[in-house]
Amino acid sequence: MTEIADALRDTLLDLARIPSPIGEEAALCDHVEARLTRSLGGDAISRFHDSLIVRVARRPKAPRIALVGHLDTVRTEHDGPARIEGNRLYGAGAADMKSGLAIMIELVERLDLTALPCDLTLIFYEREEGPFDENRLGPILDAYPELHELDLAICLEPSDNEMQLGAMGTIHATFTFLGRTAHSARPWQGDNALYKAAKFLAKLEQREPHDVELDGHLFRGVMTPTVIRGGGPRNVIPGRTELNVNYRFAPGRTPDEAFAELRELADDDCEVEPADLSPAGRPHSDNRYVRHLGTCGVAAVRTKQAWTDVARFDAIGVPGVNLGPGTAAQAHQPNEYTELDQLTEGYAIFERFFTKQEDGPLF
Repeated sequence: MTEIADALRDTLLDLARIPSPIGEEAALCDHVEARLTRSLGGDAISRFHDSLIVRVARRPKAPRIALVGHLDTVRTEHDGPARIEGNRLYGAGAADMKSGLAIMIELVERLDLTALPCDLTLIFYEREEGPFDENRLGPILDAYPELHELDLAICLEPSDNEMQLGAMGTIHATFTFLGRTAHSARPWQGDNALYKAAKFLAKLEQREPHDVELDGHLFRGVMTPTVIRGGGPRNVIPGRTELNVNYRFAPGRTPDEAFAELRELADDDCEVEPADLSPAGRPHSDNRYVRHLGTCGVAAVRTKQAWTDVARFDAIGVPGVNLGPGTAAQAHQPNEYTELDQLTEGYAIFERFFTKQEDGPLF
């Protein structure tokens, strides 16, 4: 595996050296497009803004598989340029998720595409790290209806080579508590909005996770306060406090149902406004291709206790899973890195997925 390990390392380093913070993916998209054009020719690649739909192999009667990865990264601080130190490759997006992109590229260049037992498409897309409605994958799925016919979409988000099933839905809601301002020397003349928020926070703290089991897999619904804003001058009783609550809800609930649950927690005089609603995704553990992937050397099989675009595929009837080589704990971190041995192991998993037929033909 030394040659493959070296190639994966070099490809990831090339990708990490091209900045692609959300909204600035053009240069990286150009690089990936040029490289894959050398392998596949330009006719195989469609560009959609700064996203790519790559038709690697067309098998009209074969199962349709897609490998999916986002080009953008979050904006984080780094002590230096992309670099290798021992078994770690440092750089913005090294874990989330340029390591997954490196595998997608190397698979195209190394597999015998004429022998692939499936129809294979790669999707490289932009703006994943922002609000749900600005994510470019949604417009891609609208513009390319053939993607609705996929038998499996694999999102190569960082998962330490675990196959993670499903996705939690997520909703952010702003709770606004209204009071009445007064001088802090005479608080009885006002109505402190911070106290109203504090009572709500105490109630929220007592709320236990809502566990949901689907197909033998546990999802934990949780409501978490993340941001509070209130007050002005230090000697004024605040008349308004805003609190952001993030609800991660299990598959089986719609975003509207999740918001209704949040609204039920608030008193009548509390205003609640939803923002950035994202649906949950089912685990699809009974899908034959998901089961096959689970036999190809994945580190573990777990549920995804977070949101990914697996949920977006589920919403259009396409089964999806999360599986990527990136070091999950490093996502969005300063001085982000990924482990290079996981990159090599991740490639081997996908190679086995596309070539392993020990139990008879799968595709």
